[in-house]
Amino acid sequence: MTATPDPLRIEHAPSREPRKNPGTEPERLWRNVVGELLRDARTDRGETLAETAQRAGVSPQYLSEMERGRKEASSEMLAAVSGALDLTLLDLTLGVAERITIGAATPIRQPAQPARAAYALAA
Repeated sequence: MTATPDPLRIEHAPSREPRKNPGTEPERLWRNVVGELLRDARTDRGETLAETAQRAGVSPQYLSEMERGRKEASSEMLAAVSGALDLTLLDLTLGVAERITIGAATPIRQPAQPARAAYALAA
C-alpha cells in the first residue's frame, strides 16, 4: 500500500551551507563597508556623531548604528548623511566598491575610465 502525501505537510529542503573557497574570508556586507566609510569621513573632518547627525537631520544614535553596520539605511538617509559630510552618493558607492574589490578574493574586472565618467554624468 502506498502512502498518500499529506497536502498540509510542507517538506523542507535540507539547509545548505553557502559554498566557501578554502582560505577565503566571507564577503563583507555592503552596510558594514558603508558604515566604515561614513565613520572615516566624519572622523577625518574631526566631527562628533552629534555634529554630523544634526546637519544630516538624523539622531546621533541612528548615525552610530549606520556607522557600525547595524542599520540597512535607505538611499534617502545615505544621501542625507553623505551630504552632511560633503560626499555624493556616487562618492560613497565608488568608495564602497573600491573597498570591497580590494578585499575580494577574486579581483573584479575594472571598467574603463569612460564608463566611470558615464556614471558620474548619470548621477
